[in-house]
Amino acid sequence: MTAAIAGPAEPIALAEGDRLAVDGLELDVRVSARRKRFALTVESDAAVTLHAPQGRPAADALAFVRAHRAWVVAKTAQRERTRPLNPPKRLVEGEVFRYLGRTYRLAVDAERPEDAAVRLVAGCLLLSREQSENPALGRSALVAWYCRAGREWAAGRLQPWAARMGVAEPALDVSDLGGRWGSYRPPGGGAGAGRMSLGWPLFQLPMHLVDYVVAHELAHVRVSGHGADFWRLLGRALPEYEERRTELDELGRRMWMGDLV
Repeated sequence: MTAAIAGPAEPIALAEGDRLAVDGLELDVRVSARRKRFALTVESDAAVTLHAPQGRPAADALAFVRAHRAWVVAKTAQRERTRPLNPPKRLVEGEVFRYLGRTYRLAVDAERPEDAAVRLVAGCLLLSREQSENPALGRSALVAWYCRAGREWAAGRLQPWAARMGVAEPALDVSDLGGRWGSYRPPGGGAGAGRMSLGWPLFQLPMHLVDYVVAHELAHVRVSGHGADFWRLLGRALPEYEERRTELDELGRRMWMGDLV
């Protein structure tokens, strides 16, 4: 259902799934009986969502959106500048893959066993013919290699950064985090130092950006959330963290996230 609003509206209540057009803005409507006030979000793909209380008329929504139009326009522009541009890959001879900031070519080896682990040899990532012809099999093999290689590399970086920041060294794993670069989970019951998880796509980035994510997650060993204490701790260990965060936002959106064509 589409409700185009260009002026005074009929007192018709908004409904879940409505789409509003307000002064050049297109908004998806989400209605909740638990919500008391209107709210706006700009999604990662720059789509704009209006969250509305149940039973509120469209005219109220128009007034709310117009009052916050400048914020929506600014936030949408920011999202457009940082929208992911992650290109899909092809599992063909010569396709380029990155590891720690360097590029490597894919090599298809017809003699390799179907389920052989991907290996990096002489500047090439070796894939079996069966893996190259089966997207699910090939993707799984490449992701497993990034997890394996990334964990081995990051394990050597964890202790120096933990010592530098004065925090306990958490357990480490590398896995698919659904688009996040890293996460930290505190220990259950207060024992141990918790667990740091790093997303496998992170290891396509240059080493100094992987270090930034490692330091960022280590700061959570001591400080939860992203308040002033968190950034102060991170800044003492990594004074240039703001520059690295900006570089990660720009370069990271161009990394391969696992899509194949």
